[in-house]
Amino acid sequence: MHEDTSLTVGRVKRVLTERVVPAIHSERVPLEIAAHQLPGEPIAPTEGLALEFEPFSAGSMWGPAWGTTWFRLRGEVPAEWAGKKVEALIDLGFDVNMTGFQCEALAYRPDGTPVKSLNPRNQWLPVDAEAGQAVEFYLEGASNPVLLDYHPFLPTQEGDIKTSSPEPLYRVRHMDLAVFESEVFELSLDLDVLLELQAELPETSPRRMRILQALDDALDVLDLQHIVETAPDARAQLAEVLAAPAEASAHQIAAIGHAHIDSAWLWPVRETVRKVARTTSSMTTLIEEQPQFKYGMSSAQQYAWMKEHRPEVYERIKAAVAEGKFLPLGGMWVESDTVMPTGESLVRQFSHGQRFFEREFGIRSKGVWLPDSFGYSPALPQLMRRAGFEWFFTQKISWNQRNVFPHHSFLWEGIDGSRMFTHFPPMDTYNSQLSGMEVAKASRQFKENRVATRSIAPVGWGDGGGGTTREMTGKAARLADLEGSAKVEWKHPDEFFDEAKAELTDPAVWVGELYLELHRGTLTSQHATKALHRWAEQSLIEAELWAATAAVRKGVEYPFEEFDRLWQIVLLHEFHDILPGTSIAWVHREAVEVLSGVLADAEKLSADARQTLAGEGDRVLQFTPTSVGEGVALGAVEADAEGEMASLTERPDGFLLENDLVAVTVSAQGLITSAIDKATGRETIPAGKPANLFQLHQDFPNMWDAWDIDRYYKNRVDDLTQVTDISASIIDGAATVLVKREFSESRITQTIVLRPGSRTVMLLNDVDWHETEKLLKLAFPLDIFARETLAETQFGFQRRVTHVNTSWEAAKFETSMHRFVLAQEDDGFGAALVNDSIYGYDTSREVDGDDVTTTLRLSLLRAPRFPDPDTDHGHHEIEVGFVIGADAAIATAEGIRLNAPSTLVRGADEVEPLVSITGDGLVVSSVKLAEDRSGDVIVRVYEALGRRASGELTVGFPHSGIREVSLIEDDLDDARTGGALSLRPFEVRTLRIVRA
Repeated sequence: MHEDTSLTVGRVKRVLTERVVPAIHSERVPLEIAAHQLPGEPIAPTEGLALEFEPFSAGSMWGPAWGTTWFRLRGEVPAEWAGKKVEALIDLGFDVNMTGFQCEALAYRPDGTPVKSLNPRNQWLPVDAEAGQAVEFYLEGASNPVLLDYHPFLPTQEGDIKTSSPEPLYRVRHMDLAVFESEVFELSLDLDVLLELQAELPETSPRRMRILQALDDALDVLDLQHIVETAPDARAQLAEVLAAPAEASAHQIAAIGHAHIDSAWLWPVRETVRKVARTTSSMTTLIEEQPQFKYGMSSAQQYAWMKEHRPEVYERIKAAVAEGKFLPLGGMWVESDTVMPTGESLVRQFSHGQRFFEREFGIRSKGVWLPDSFGYSPALPQLMRRAGFEWFFTQKISWNQRNVFPHHSFLWEGIDGSRMFTHFPPMDTYNSQLSGMEVAKASRQFKENRVATRSIAPVGWGDGGGGTTREMTGKAARLADLEGSAKVEWKHPDEFFDEAKAELTDPAVWVGELYLELHRGTLTSQHATKALHRWAEQSLIEAELWAATAAVRKGVEYPFEEFDRLWQIVLLHEFHDILPGTSIAWVHREAVEVLSGVLADAEKLSADARQTLAGEGDRVLQFTPTSVGEGVALGAVEADAEGEMASLTERPDGFLLENDLVAVTVSAQGLITSAIDKATGRETIPAGKPANLFQLHQDFPNMWDAWDIDRYYKNRVDDLTQVTDISASIIDGAATVLVKREFSESRITQTIVLRPGSRTVMLLNDVDWHETEKLLKLAFPLDIFARETLAETQFGFQRRVTHVNTSWEAAKFETSMHRFVLAQEDDGFGAALVNDSIYGYDTSREVDGDDVTTTLRLSLLRAPRFPDPDTDHGHHEIEVGFVIGADAAIATAEGIRLNAPSTLVRGADEVEPLVSITGDGLVVSSVKLAEDRSGDVIVRVYEALGRRASGELTVGFPHSGIREVSLIEDDLDDARTGGALSLRPFEVRTLRIVRA
């Protein structure tokens, strides 16, 4: 035979798109349209249904950016349509390539019952009326602007309602009633599935040839002028090739309906509430129509929004959950970033998420579902296990720029040795359409094909919502058992993971962080959001301590509801497009406002509790909120009177700052040219390479502006050595140098402080930042041969080598830290940088003759222009500490002290701590009352130095026992009891102290 493949393929594509799909709706009549454009923010649906409406016609413009327009549609099903299935077809001005990123609507019946959403890939509504009966719908239309357009990443002012244009954005194309031709719809899916399948088969395989012939045969009997009448005949020609069963060894895909609705991103939080309502309405409708379909949604916050704001939608969700068709996933409050939040925040993500799911639905999630976060902390495996989870799912590491991750199903080992069964979908997407390409890719590139047979596929339009469509469920039905394809089955992820673990008896192990070789700028963008989040976290942890102490010592009521409210705000803002700084200006403007409020409320809770504990008096009491601080850890004693002073000597070339531990030279340019540890006599700064050097880089990545730092940024750098003013003095016993710099459009006022008895030089940076596409670094060349750095993460630290032997190390040219990063020689001498609001740093090691130096550079500020064109512009306060002669214990303690300083309070009574701890390396992370409101005290302890540690937890109040519980305070089988502690490296232990 002659080869006609391309002719057949071209024929099918054109007939499908130009004849079959348009014939799915055969007859149409227009609906009567009326509209009401709201002048401000959205209103409740009950109010929208009661609005006064004005006549509106198809072809008219509607909707300014971020606006809401309510439409009323009325009509009557024509008598001649008796016995036919009828739908409403709505086109609000849709672009099918912008699903979730442009206008959308949620349809309601006149009685306020939600129907489903309308979006570019879901433009129909079911019509229950019979022929001759009236039809009436109300649409809550959202005119969200397209920000990530065909030419993406262009700066725009449309990302904030305060700066967006008032001009209408969209033109209604039609709002009609139409006859739905089921056989034509099914034919379209038959053709689509087979067309996509044949494209993935070997070029001359018999199966592909049979499919191509069947497609030709089908189109031969399809009358293009009578599609409806001849569609059954065309389908009959395809029946045999669609009935051929899959091979016995075919890959098995567990499909789960999915929408991955970003809790904020290119839309504000208030719009996410509506996106969730729209998507879940569509999914509950699809569940009702498709008995095999299962839909999964993570994020307890999104369910809570529906309960609060859209109860009519929430009732449908609860009913579908009860049927086992709508599946709460992930066990977290939101799909958070996992790199930057504290360990306590991640614990609260799990506890608030699981508590909500259990309270509302009577279930707990068995796995953690984080498909889109920007890298994953090596502390996570232990935290997941200790919170009771059994599996972990993501796909984001498939976005790596350079290295292909070697596994899809594997064990992930964390910093403490804990392992968690993990799966990455080989489709490399969380927005699968079940296309032939995606299904074939899953089968073809599954890394465990030798020893395993299955993978997972989240199916549906995502990011901006939309979810699964009837076209996708139709494809799934055809792919359930089809020759040449993987098998597709709707399945609960728990069931998939049980089967995957059962068949993969000896999985590979990946040790350490799941570093994303992309989006490195998310550690720095939107500093104000990051700083306020860090401060709010710590303020809540401290407030819990003092509130618990006041409850036990003074009988004061513990403010459970207030802590829940404040924590849930913080947890929301840990979402992986808020805390990383990658949302529109509106989101970050609100984040700053809301987190500032959390900080103020948490500080008031602490202040009230401290004053209650201290009583009325004139003694100056020092309250220490940590187990490593000065004074009495976790309690309060009378503050010591001021005594020692650091010394300050002015020299021709600068200033010498000195105390009993260190001697530091600051040059006339405000640079640190010498830092000597007096105990060892070691010089920390290499000759001719000053530290405390601000460096300004051009920062214009190839794409993803707020997300990415591309490695070529280092090729252009300006050292900011010029000063406009420098002066020095002794202030409150501390040697202090004030340095002022101006550059480009910005200014930095830096206060260099050395206090008596401290080996840490504090660098208090007040920055007025107005740059464009620039990156500000603070560099510290060190006379230290460091083979690795130690960077704090949750409940410990991670080690990263300083060489770039392989492409894996070379890709980590910007990495994460929490409160400290340490460079240390093999003999134990080192230097650390501690901070109050920084997460990104880079490391390099240089050799000059016989000298080996290590340079640490903190990433302070960025200035990308998308999605927020004014990212980071304005005033910032950033505290950095340069710790001379540091090891892991000193760095840990200094980082904690900087972020959780003591507070002085006037009062009468010293405060005995509720608990105290002994044992090198053991740190108390939190002290609070138990969530079950029993009055028991919860204490979390971890080993911070990466070695085995023993110690004792002493309780300072009457109690009847101590026992270990899970991270989320569940009882454990065979729980360890008593105050004697023996922890493995980086182990986290949660203890319940039962009050007598």
